[in-house]
Amino acid sequence: MPQLFPNDDLHAVRRKYKPDAIKGDMDSVRDDVVHFYKDLGTTIVDASHDQDTTDLHKCVLYIHNNIPDLQNSNLCILVVGALGGRFDHELGNINVLYNFSTVRLILLNDDCLIQLLPCTHRHEIHIDSHFKGQHCGLAPVGMPSRNTTTTGLQWNLSNTEMKFGGLVSTSNIVRENVVTVHSDADLIWTMAIKKK
Repeated sequence: MPQLFPNDDLHAVRRKYKPDAIKGDMDSVRDDVVHFYKDLGTTIVDASHDQDTTDLHKCVLYIHNNIPDLQNSNLCILVVGALGGRFDHELGNINVLYNFSTVRLILLNDDCLIQLLPCTHRHEIHIDSHFKGQHCGLAPVGMPSRNTTTTGLQWNLSNTEMKFGGLVSTSNIVRENVVTVHSDADLIWTMAIKKK
């Protein structure tokens, strides 16, 4: 957080934007960081006994279990720093999108975002005009799509089959303020984010 506010006092930023909870297997967090936030009242949940799920999975599950009336909320979880590191970690983060397909999760890094588009919906993605013309892509992860249709892209799909080892829609370009996607399979949507 302090990097987002370079002109502000480091400690003031950390106190102002303290997390409600820190949950994970605690293998990569320094003791002084845990103590700092614990002293500020942050709940610390050591889940080191669970080595079958990622820290992101543990955190999303914590949020999922602590939001009252989750199905009627407008909850959107933005996961900053979820991309651009080790590829196995990225795959684990994408797996979390599928594990929590009823929760709106967006994985972000400095130059792109990724989110799951479940096949249970026809999706309208409203594009901020600052991002129009940016690269984007759609890919079925886990199972092929026999039928995907889009609007608002440079190269729209029309009842198109997509699968790994065949066609996946990469290096496409957003052309409209609204992109629509309808598919018979869950798809990963990715889009570049312009840097200032």
